[in-house]
Amino acid sequence: MKKILILNGPNLNLLGKREPTVYGNQSFEDYFQTLQSLFPEVELHYFQSNHEGAIIDQIHEMGFSFDGIVINAGGLTHTSVALADALSAVTTPAVEVHISNIHAREAFRHHSYLTSRCKGMICGLGLKGYELAVRYFLQ
Repeated sequence: MKKILILNGPNLNLLGKREPTVYGNQSFEDYFQTLQSLFPEVELHYFQSNHEGAIIDQIHEMGFSFDGIVINAGGLTHTSVALADALSAVTTPAVEVHISNIHAREAFRHHSYLTSRCKGMICGLGLKGYELAVRYFLQ
């Protein structure tokens, strides 16, 4: 059975409440149940934190034994060299996901420190991006 870690960064605990015109009306916990029903053959693990170090700790803990990491680092995407270094330090491949199209937003969101450390990036497709990232790891 494949094991995939889904990591969400700061403020993503507010999905469903935060800026619904940008991020939608569904909480990630509800969407995670949808993912579990779509992929019953996959062991999905989910972790969210508003703290950079906690996310790095998860990457270190699971990044040598999982088949994939789906990461939406939120605002840390654009600021965290340490998070990028953590992805580089482990053997598990990652796919970067963003609910909104970061390239159609403020200029500071156009750069990602993570992209070069990931197999690819999915942005602007809403929560569907997580599903597509999981599918990538099942190929």
